[in-house]
Amino acid sequence: MLPTVLATVAAYLIGSLSFAVLVSRVLGLSDPRSYGSGNPGATNVLRSGSKLAAALTLLLDAAKGWLPVAVAATYGPQWGLGAGAVALVGLAAFLGHLYPVFFRFQGGKGVATALGVLLGISGWLALATAATWLVIAVFLRYSSLASLVAAVFAPAFYFFGGGIGWDCDARILAAVVAMSLLLAWRHRANIARLLAGTESRLGRKKAA
Repeated sequence: MLPTVLATVAAYLIGSLSFAVLVSRVLGLSDPRSYGSGNPGATNVLRSGSKLAAALTLLLDAAKGWLPVAVAATYGPQWGLGAGAVALVGLAAFLGHLYPVFFRFQGGKGVATALGVLLGISGWLALATAATWLVIAVFLRYSSLASLVAAVFAPAFYFFGGGIGWDCDARILAAVVAMSLLLAWRHRANIARLLAGTESRLGRKKAA
């Protein structure tokens, strides 16, 4: 029980590192919470005009989701950590990004971190989900819509992929579903703009 609690808390603290803010500070850019959508994530950082900052934010946000899950899955069994602990660790890292303790619980929408968690569960699962995001983003040019569609498909990929690239576990499936629902909730303003036809497209800077 104690190893599971410690791993979950550690995952939440790692997830609480808001790399959109940290990378912007290091590179001398404006705080991403002060322009565009105000969201501390890679898509909004890109609106600063710095592709380097956006790329670093994307990679580091994904890494903080992947690392705790990968460590728990690889080294956890010797400490008694099973699939249930892996599910909790992944969800904790994701919640840390959404509600970071180091940044007054004001975090991002969790797309990159969720992808990192999926990567920790299975590389094929992450690839299928990322491909879904990419197809929607390339053809429709809406990052938010691509994220929402990918969030819908991620649990389906995990469930129906059981026995192909990974063993489907009900606890991990529940964590993936929870992340998808939370991601959709964090995109509720985007959903409203999509319905109203006012959502900003990729490649187009949003007014500060």
